Amino acid sequence: MFSSLFIRRNSITSPLRYLTIRGSCSKLFVGGLSYDTNEPVLKNEFEKYGEIIEVKVICDHKSGKSKGYGFVLFDSEEAAASALASMNNQLLEGRNIRVEYAQPKSGLYQNQK
Repeated sequence: MFSSLFIRRNSITSPLRYLTIRGSCSKLFVGGLSYDTNEPVLKNEFEKYGEIIEVKVICDHKSGKSKGYGFVLFDSEEAAASALASMNNQLLEGRNIRVEYAQPKSGLYQNQK
């Protein structure tokens, strides 16, 4: 068990990747965003709950327009929990947003044991 964890951790190239692999509860999914909401707006709304490592609004590759959702990665699980409790179903730029803990992409690590 420990050797498996050791191998996985040593194969990681960045702290952000480690947070994703270990199933951290410090990354939030934010849905229902206005198509005009950008990363600075999202960061401004969430940074009052704790230090933010990364904010990402997902955009269409061809048009560059927002798909209406994004992610906020906090430096601690406590900050994420506070943001989730306070921001879920709140109004942001005219839209009620949905905030949940982010789920890993299915099948991303299927071959790892």
